[in-house]
Amino acid sequence: MTPQELLKLKSLPYGSIHAISDPYMEAEVSKIIAKVTQDGCLNDTTIHTKFLDRFYNWILETKNNTITGLENFTAKVITNGSTEAFDKFYLKNKTRRLRYFKGEYMYHAAASKSYFEPAPYLDDAPLDGNDVIVISLPFADTGAEHPRMDEVLSACSQLGIPVLIDCCYYGACADLTMNFNYDCITDITFSLAKSFPVGFMRVGMRLTRKDNNDPLFVYNKNNYVNRIAAAVGLELLNFYSPDYNYDTYKYVQSYFCKELGVEPSKCVFFATSKDKFPEYNRGTDSNRLCFSKYLYQQKLP
Repeated sequence: MTPQELLKLKSLPYGSIHAISDPYMEAEVSKIIAKVTQDGCLNDTTIHTKFLDRFYNWILETKNNTITGLENFTAKVITNGSTEAFDKFYLKNKTRRLRYFKGEYMYHAAASKSYFEPAPYLDDAPLDGNDVIVISLPFADTGAEHPRMDEVLSACSQLGIPVLIDCCYYGACADLTMNFNYDCITDITFSLAKSFPVGFMRVGMRLTRKDNNDPLFVYNKNNYVNRIAAAVGLELLNFYSPDYNYDTYKYVQSYFCKELGVEPSKCVFFATSKDKFPEYNRGTDSNRLCFSKYLYQQKLP
């Protein structure tokens, strides 16, 4: 599907993905912004490193998911959401072919069209040694692991193909197996935009194996970062666990799925169906519904 076609889904009742519409949490974020500003976060030259250390440890505090291999990725930088890390990944691999699965985040389709030579979906053609790969975990179209993820990562490791793993839905998931023990993985991204109502603060983190002094490292070292976003993120991470969203709303998700006759996803925002709601199809063999707007109210539209 084209980026324009995917964007049209946002106008449908179950088409738009964002943090859970929770007025209490939104009010808390407003209070936190006022607090950290008053506390002088704009003058705190270490706030982003404190945020990064806390974010990394927060990821590992999950009791709902299994994470292995993250200890190999200890070089941390704050980013303007996951999207900025995607752009840097594209840039350092600009001579390769950008590949991804059908149903992936539409930004990669836009980037592919603008910056790369045409290339087939991962679903449609074998890997080539000159490819570069992006895979979301959980996968954007289902909220679970992509069924071919391990197969592709194993092949990429053999062929020396760089891979970025996008974990932007982490913080709303359970029963995920997140295995980063593949040599091909060069970048891993996380964001708070789906865990908390801070999407417009653009607060994310990129992990790599080492500090290669690329532009993200340079501006992090020079403290040229969004200190308010880092301070707000730090406050939220200190109060809420990575399992909070799933544990709080899994029963509502289950109820919605029974009402609609669809299957619950491992990501509490989502449900999927093979045959119902075809208008939500994103180019795959399943249809993805998003409940972000309705979980707090516990009422479907």
